[in-house]
Amino acid sequence: MCLFGYVRIAKPELRVREYEMYKAVYCSLCRDLGRRYGIISRFTLSYDFTFLALLNMALKPGCDGIERKRCAFNPFKKCNYCKNSSALQMPSAAAMIMLYYKLKDNLKDEKGFKRLGVACLFPFFVLPHKKAAKSFPEIEKIVSCYITEQSEIEAENSASVDRAADPTAKALSQILMLCSEDSTEKRILERLGYCIGRYIYILDAACDLEEDIKFKSYNVFKNGLQGEAKQCIKERALPQIYFCINEAAKAFELLPIKKYKEILGNIIYLGLEDISKKELNI
Repeated sequence: MCLFGYVRIAKPELRVREYEMYKAVYCSLCRDLGRRYGIISRFTLSYDFTFLALLNMALKPGCDGIERKRCAFNPFKKCNYCKNSSALQMPSAAAMIMLYYKLKDNLKDEKGFKRLGVACLFPFFVLPHKKAAKSFPEIEKIVSCYITEQSEIEAENSASVDRAADPTAKALSQILMLCSEDSTEKRILERLGYCIGRYIYILDAACDLEEDIKFKSYNVFKNGLQGEAKQCIKERALPQIYFCINEAAKAFELLPIKKYKEILGNIIYLGLEDISKKELNI
């Protein structure tokens, strides 16, 4: 699901102060993960969760103060951190729960040395997962249901992109809804999350198509494949990716963003398209 780093900024289009704020949220999330779930959890952080943290902060009033402290990885370097870490708790828990289920899924699917590597890593995340699931049982339920549904669809070898992308889209829509208590905002967040979740699934399937063909793994674009993989991506995946981006933008415009609108807008309007082009070498 959201472990690929597909939801991130188009850096050249951000002003310096906006980029510094984006880095501060990333570093704050890294520090929060380390504090709550152990130092090894810091290595699991992706930009997708920085977007989730920014969105969670953006819908809450007040100013998030910044302080400079030494980096946990590089003591000779100082980084900006957010003083208020309360809005980071949910994204941190989501990152930990998703990673746990990703590793669990890989244990089932991988073979040889890859499986051995996952097996060595997995025990380090059992207790952090329990802690995160206890703090946010709703996220635990969302992700566990997503994994079950996705496994069933793959076992059926479904040829429907709508069906294959639905579990990821639904899971992210439900997680984004946790960013607000307002019923109207929740409906908008549900739509925004669904579009971005669908974008993530389709882009990841398109990126993995050639490898999945080679190793005979499930990929929704393999079914009915005619011609080269790159041609299939252009004809089937790209139109859907752009549709998801456009629909996500429409939903985003309805949100009453209180802060960081320029950064979030950069991700939605520019980053999603920019990353998809880079990942697909278009």
